[in-house]
Amino acid sequence: MAKPAWLRKRISIDNINAIKVEHILKDGLLHTVCESALCPNISECFNQGTATFLILGDICTRNCRFCAIKKGKPNPVDSEEPKKVAKAVELLGLKYVVITSVTRDDLPRGGADEFKNTILEIRRVSDSIKIEVLIPDFKGDKDALKEVLLASPDVLNHNVETVPSLYSTVRPMADFERSLNILYWTKEYNSSIITKSGIMVGLGETEKELYNTFKMLIDVGCDIITIGQYLQPTKEHLPVKEYISPERFKEIEELAYQAGFRYVVSGPFVRSSYFAHKGYEKILEVKSK
Repeated sequence: MAKPAWLRKRISIDNINAIKVEHILKDGLLHTVCESALCPNISECFNQGTATFLILGDICTRNCRFCAIKKGKPNPVDSEEPKKVAKAVELLGLKYVVITSVTRDDLPRGGADEFKNTILEIRRVSDSIKIEVLIPDFKGDKDALKEVLLASPDVLNHNVETVPSLYSTVRPMADFERSLNILYWTKEYNSSIITKSGIMVGLGETEKELYNTFKMLIDVGCDIITIGQYLQPTKEHLPVKEYISPERFKEIEELAYQAGFRYVVSGPFVRSSYFAHKGYEKILEVKSK
């Protein structure tokens, strides 16, 4: 299936900010989800001098059929990685930071300690830096989640990725209810933490399924939803069932607002961490009214 005109995007990492980002990442031996997941927005983010940090290596223990990140046996965790990330944040002068990871089912508590340590190291750089973490499900380990929450991230993001009926095909090692619990437990632990999730469209979901998924996320207190087009990374990954038009994305955005979300970002190139600071600022604005 050929990509429509609205999904053609030139990737060009060529300005001084992008070069600086690449050098800092290379010097710190750091990974980004921008590169590992073949994000179509990489040039925009790098050219603006920012990136989404990918901790715990760049090899995932899960076999999700939509994701471009490498799968297999991961390397040992770099105990200095939290400090390296914090140093990169300082050098880049970031005011809002997004930290995500591969899924590490091989580690105790799924690598939750590394999330906590990374947050704490960034806090040492500056208390004013806002931190969003995009976490895996930690196999439903509530204590692992609590370890992350003890470090007080400003935003806790966990993507459900798709509607429940497609989990066995799209995310065979994940569980929809388990993902909902991550968001529910976060609000249960600290209701002031902003929670966020993301979903892909174009995998064969129906409008009714989307709306029901939105309502289930609202029921567990989710504040923000990001909605983007699924793009097939390679021929070995799931095929795209449908390319959603920009006009249809606006309709899906309205559907999400009708379900009760406080902030929705919906569009062909939308990804979880794309201009993530705007969602945080919008929720603060809503809360202040």
